[in-house]
Amino acid sequence: MPDVAAVLIRFALYMDLMLLFGLPLFALYGLRGVERSPEAALTLRRLVGGIAFIGLLLSGQAIVSLTASMSGVAPGEVDSSALRLVIGGTSVGTTWLVRIGALLLFLVIALSPHGLRTGWMWLLSLLGAVALSSVVWTGHGAMDEGWVGLIHLGADIIHLLAAGVWVAALLALTTLLFRPHRRMTQAHVEFSHRALASFAVVGTVVVALLVLTGGVNSWLLVGPERFGSLLGSLYGQLLLVKLLLFGVMLGLAAANRFYMTPVLEAAIACGDHIGAVNGLRKTLLTETTCAIVILGLVAWLGMLEPPISGM
Repeated sequence: MPDVAAVLIRFALYMDLMLLFGLPLFALYGLRGVERSPEAALTLRRLVGGIAFIGLLLSGQAIVSLTASMSGVAPGEVDSSALRLVIGGTSVGTTWLVRIGALLLFLVIALSPHGLRTGWMWLLSLLGAVALSSVVWTGHGAMDEGWVGLIHLGADIIHLLAAGVWVAALLALTTLLFRPHRRMTQAHVEFSHRALASFAVVGTVVVALLVLTGGVNSWLLVGPERFGSLLGSLYGQLLLVKLLLFGVMLGLAAANRFYMTPVLEAAIACGDHIGAVNGLRKTLLTETTCAIVILGLVAWLGMLEPPISGM
């Protein structure tokens, strides 16, 4: 069994870096005009700045945990010489330094006095993408060599980025819709509906990328001849649970796009949106719960040997 602390650190890092990448991106496609007010800009900058700071702390914990695992000692027993060796003498250490640099630059830009201008949001999202992509080098995506390794690495990076867009959108939409009903003004409900509709378009691309890259990763990590025996290993069992939860998320996302969002639009026109908002709250909460559990499973799976490694 993998070290529980290492799995939790990995999970928290996934969540943190996905939000760091996805939230500025959500501001790009989800906020328009007056919604990019100075107050909204300040709130977003403080939020993502805090997330970047937490990402720095988690990255520090992650490199200590990795060094401890490589050295065969407890995290508290890792010395500075071992850390310097891992950071300065391995590819994992190099990508860790890239992540730290991206997070520091992100933090400086996030806390600088600027609005929600398109250029700034693209830059923050790009830095978030670099930080999130760096996680791949500590997982299965970096296990292969040659052109297979490039395909695996690229698929893993795209998979993570697409998941980051979805996870961040879920947080943003849940925050919008879980406001107390007394504060759900007509303007806020209309804004929430438009944000849902905007993500519906983006979400279609996200789902396609997740399915495609997930298929590639499963092929490379499990192997087609082993699909039928997945229940025989812990890795296979966790993977099947992950796929089941992903299917639930797809169903909920489809319901939100093709049923719940049009119902909210009709309710806005009628001036009675409470029932539609309550329905969306339930589906979004369930979808978000599934996403959190999936990230936990991904963090766990990343610490296990995949079936293909036994060939």
